[in-house]
Amino acid sequence: MDTSKFNSLTPKEEYVIEHKGTEPPFSGEYDNFYVKGKYVCRRCDVELYRSDDKFDAHCGWPAFDKEIPGAVIRSPDPDGYRIEILCANCDGHLGHVFIGENFTETNARHCVNSLSLRFVESEN
Repeated sequence: MDTSKFNSLTPKEEYVIEHKGTEPPFSGEYDNFYVKGKYVCRRCDVELYRSDDKFDAHCGWPAFDKEIPGAVIRSPDPDGYRIEILCANCDGHLGHVFIGENFTETNARHCVNSLSLRFVESEN
């Protein structure tokens, strides 16, 4: 993987994206943020989520009920209980996906660190 094409990261962003860290709940810039647009990977700029798929799960992190097809990889977490989500392009840590909570029709909650995302507002 050619990392020279990745965006520069702050130490906090690097901790989350490269070292699989987690930002504190209710601290991220996109937790309570509802503007029309898309969310891209902060590390490589690939589109990951659309604002239309974001919902308020009251969990302390941005929550989406689906990703842009092919943008996110699901992988068993080393703890054996959760499913980690990663950017399919750069393998950057995004957060975790939880299935079966019945928040939305998709029955999925992608719990994503704001530090893993960058928002791009829609022009429409």
